[in-house]
Amino acid sequence: MDQSIIKMLSYSFMQRALIVGIPVALCAALLGVSLILKRYSMIGDGLSHVGFGALALAAALNLAPLEVAIPIVIVSAFFLLRLSRNSKINGDGAIAIVSSSALAVGIVVTSITGGLNTDLYSYLFGSILALSEKDVVLSLVLCFVVLFLYVFFYHKIFSVTFDESFSLATGTNANVYNMVIALLTALTVVLGMQIMGTLLISSLIIFPGLTAMRVFKSYRSVVISAAIQSVLCVAIGLVLSFYMETASGATIVCVNLLCFLVFTLIGMIRRR
Repeated sequence: MDQSIIKMLSYSFMQRALIVGIPVALCAALLGVSLILKRYSMIGDGLSHVGFGALALAAALNLAPLEVAIPIVIVSAFFLLRLSRNSKINGDGAIAIVSSSALAVGIVVTSITGGLNTDLYSYLFGSILALSEKDVVLSLVLCFVVLFLYVFFYHKIFSVTFDESFSLATGTNANVYNMVIALLTALTVVLGMQIMGTLLISSLIIFPGLTAMRVFKSYRSVVISAAIQSVLCVAIGLVLSFYMETASGATIVCVNLLCFLVFTLIGMIRRR
C-alpha cells in the first residue's frame, strides 16, 4: 500500500492536483456555509456556467483560460448581487438568467469554433490532468488571497450572514461585505473548475456546509467541520479517481455524497 501511494505521488499531475485541490476545497467550504445560510447557495452553479462561457471564449481566441475566466466571473458575481438586490428579480431568478445565458453563449461559441476540444471537455467534467505549473502558482496565490480575506473579515461575514438588517443598524456596510463574499466565491469557483469541472463545482460549495449542519448547530462548529470534511473528501476523491481512472470532479462529488449520508444518519441517531 505504501509503495502504491508513493508511486501515485511520484506523478507530477497528482502532486499539482492535491496542492491545488486541498486549498480550493478549504475556500469552498468556508464560503459555502455563509452562502447556504443566506439562501444563495446556487450562486456557485450560476458562476460555473459563466465560467464555461468564458473558457469557450478564451479557447476561441486562443487566450489563457484562467486569465480570461477570472475577471469575467468576478464581474458576473457582482452583477448577480446587484441584479438580485436592486430589481424585482429574486436571487434564484437572477442566477437562472445569468447562468443559462452564459451557458448558451459558451455552447454557441464552441459550435462555431468546431466543437469541444480536450481542454474544454476537461473543464466541463473536471480533470486532474488539466493543471499546469502556471495554473498551480496562480491558484495558490488566489487561494491565499481568499483565505486571508475570509479570516480578516470573518466577524463581518458572520454578521451579514445571520442578520443583515441588524448589521446595517449597527453601522456595518452590509453591501460591501456581500460584495466581498461574492468576490471570494467567484475566485473559488474559477479555481475549482479545473478539478471539479464547471458542471460540478457548485457541489464543492454546497455539500460540506449542508453535511456539517446534519450534526453540528453552532456557526463555528459547522464551519470547522465543513472545512475538515471538504479537504478530506477532495483528497480521497482525487486518490480514488487516480486508481479508478474516473473523472476527478464526479468522484469527489460521490465521496461528498457518501459523507452527507453518513452525517445524516449520525444526526438522526443523535436526535433519538
